[in-house]
Amino acid sequence: MELLVFISVFILFCLTIVKIARKSRPVKLPPGPRQLPIIGNMHQLIGSLPHRILSDLAKKYGHLMHLQLANVLFYNSTDIAFSPYGDYWRQLRKICTLELLSSRQIQMFRSIREEEASNMIRSISSQEGLAVNLSTMISSLAFSIVAQAAYGKRSKYHNEFMSAIKDVTKLMGGFSIVDMYPSIKILEKITGMRHKLQRTHKRADKALENILNEHRVKRAESKPGNGEAKEDLVDVLLRIQQSGRIQQSGEFSAPLTDNNIKAVIFDVFSGGSESSATTLMWSVAEMINNPEVLKRAQDEVREIYADRGNIDESRIHKLKYLQAVIKEVFQLHPAAPLLVPREYPKRWIEPEKFYPERFLDSEIDFRGQNFSYIPFGAGRRICPGISFTLTSIQVPLAQLLYHFDWKLPAGFEQEQLDITETFGLAVRPKQDLVLIPMPYFRPPSM
Repeated sequence: MELLVFISVFILFCLTIVKIARKSRPVKLPPGPRQLPIIGNMHQLIGSLPHRILSDLAKKYGHLMHLQLANVLFYNSTDIAFSPYGDYWRQLRKICTLELLSSRQIQMFRSIREEEASNMIRSISSQEGLAVNLSTMISSLAFSIVAQAAYGKRSKYHNEFMSAIKDVTKLMGGFSIVDMYPSIKILEKITGMRHKLQRTHKRADKALENILNEHRVKRAESKPGNGEAKEDLVDVLLRIQQSGRIQQSGEFSAPLTDNNIKAVIFDVFSGGSESSATTLMWSVAEMINNPEVLKRAQDEVREIYADRGNIDESRIHKLKYLQAVIKEVFQLHPAAPLLVPREYPKRWIEPEKFYPERFLDSEIDFRGQNFSYIPFGAGRRICPGISFTLTSIQVPLAQLLYHFDWKLPAGFEQEQLDITETFGLAVRPKQDLVLIPMPYFRPPSM
């Protein structure tokens, strides 16, 4: 009874505050479904995948609508994704485009991408004839590429940080709105998840703090005059923090704190690893379910690299059909469908069909110029990591196509993989990719 009284008083208090705020500063908001106290519009997202429900709501209220949803943000929204538009955000974006994710910096990470992809291929080859969980291997690959690019593989705090990051991903992926409703259970679910995320965030924050200090010691001990040192992303951010300057741009007008650096690294992990891993999974799943697409992609890769014996980035640009496959996955299965508006049913012929040929000899691209196709967003808020993500997808996918033929395990009840979507930090296939690899080209040193 006391709990019900408390909740009633709390709701009345919230409604009073909202009423006062509206009177003091009236704001005309876009149309949208009616909200409930405390939970806002969260109850409207029950029954299906949230991005599918939002698509239905958009048909009723328009493509610009107002929803109130709960959220949990780290580092007070000082990262590139959630910081409000202003001078700080503009400066942070300059750091990303001119320093962290520049063409030069991405090229410096080429050996990391190629080495990690080869390691995955060797691991698969060691299990010849056995079913492998390709989803697990792809996730591990994506995290490893981002980790080495962010702070190098030699950090003794790597395992601690990766464990915390994976726990955050698991918590967010397991956040089910259906479980929260009805009644007071929604408050218990939100509160419980918030506490778990906060504890996990503290673990990740401590590991990141140790990684920053580790890099500071390394930078202090490095000897000048040894030529241009290869910087990882933490090195770049610490250099800007110390000098207060961005290369090719001048002074960074706001001080870059340790928490700002941690927030950016979190963005790199959440954006870089999740989007590339998810796209790789969907690419494999769709090609397994479309054998003619799989064969055409394999024939192309094996022809272009026939004299190499392995895949590197030198000829990736020649794989036109592979590029079309990736573009089609971006169209059909964007990793983060809630981040950008999408109107593909009105803009595409048979939008639900996996048909890479639609992108062959097409000028449509995903870099924000064609508003019917913006898997990375558009305008000022377009993802600055497009090139980083794309390069992290191409070589691993080409390796998987080049070295193996793939088949479903014996006794598989269905003729195709289940490509039902599951909602979490990214929209992944609900079913793990458990497949049997049959070696076609053995990787070097096997």
